Amino acid sequence: MTATGSISLRDRALAPDLARGLMLALIALANSVLYLYGRPYGVRQHIVENGLPDRIVSVLTVTLVDARAYPLFAALYAYGVFQILQRHHDKSVIKRRSLWLIVFGFLHAVLLFPGDILGLYGLVGFLLLAVTRAGDRRLLVLAGAWLVVVAVLQGAAYSMPSTGERTFFWSFETAEPIAALILRPVEWLITPFGVAGVGSAVLVGTWAARRGILTDPAAHRTLLVRTAVIGLAVAVAGGLPIGLAVGHFWHTDALWALNSLHAVTGVAGGLGYAALIGLIAIRSRRGRIVRALATAGQRSLSLYLFQSVGFVLVLTPLPYSLGLGDTLGAAGVAAFALLTWLVSVLLAPLTRRGPAEVLLRRLTYRSTSDVRG
Repeated sequence: MTATGSISLRDRALAPDLARGLMLALIALANSVLYLYGRPYGVRQHIVENGLPDRIVSVLTVTLVDARAYPLFAALYAYGVFQILQRHHDKSVIKRRSLWLIVFGFLHAVLLFPGDILGLYGLVGFLLLAVTRAGDRRLLVLAGAWLVVVAVLQGAAYSMPSTGERTFFWSFETAEPIAALILRPVEWLITPFGVAGVGSAVLVGTWAARRGILTDPAAHRTLLVRTAVIGLAVAVAGGLPIGLAVGHFWHTDALWALNSLHAVTGVAGGLGYAALIGLIAIRSRRGRIVRALATAGQRSLSLYLFQSVGFVLVLTPLPYSLGLGDTLGAAGVAAFALLTWLVSVLLAPLTRRGPAEVLLRRLTYRSTSDVRG
């Protein structure tokens, strides 16, 4: 693990790439809901749905995806950063990569999606450098302590009584391109308050990377089984109450407590998903479907950006968009999100490397020998 440059495709572990490929489906489901507009907004800024299928999908999305997808994303990101440090033993590589991720994130936010997470992960890269020498116990204690902050921030962010108006991400319902362009940088700066759970996830992801849990999942089967079962059970139990409120199957005034519970248990859900995918990787043969998903995982940055392009062109009210965010409900936009993800998975094998990954790698590594593989 001391060789310079990127690890060759044939030597990559299956589980992390498979996890990233499947993670993109959850990210698509989580992000696409934000593009719905033209109707009153309710709990957690979700559109107030009337049809039963849309209400049921809202419950499922909030319970299984919302605040669960990004902790999974964060844990996998931390896992990858640790692997880079193992190969290079050079913190300057991580610093350059993190700085460029912030640039990528800013451009992504301004041009396409103000809910961008790349910039935050760039900042997280510097945090991970600060805790590289921390012991395993300290990492887990810090991860647990940060959950208190998560509970407070998420409870405050989503607990205000609904007025029917949108209270953040205003650009998604703005039809004027210049006005939307001006709003997006401001919205990007407030995004971290809505995904605070990634802090705990990256610390646990670093701990897991030290042990190579996803690199060799078969050697950690027992831990993965426990994490998958407990993490996903906790996520469902903690997310269902607020999910029922979003779907208008239950009215409650305890929004602060339920949103705090939803966010904290979302971290457990993200880690549970990672463990479940690790278990799948143990039993999976490298058939066409598995190879396609793993290939998508190797190009996760490019495909993440691809999703945003598709969502903007189809869902937003901008002049060059189809504006379907005004008519689709939760069920329709979820179907479109999964279709977008499926298309991206099918497109992934058409290139040897994702274009965004190639650009980030060339900007990060200074010599051509560092970008081979």
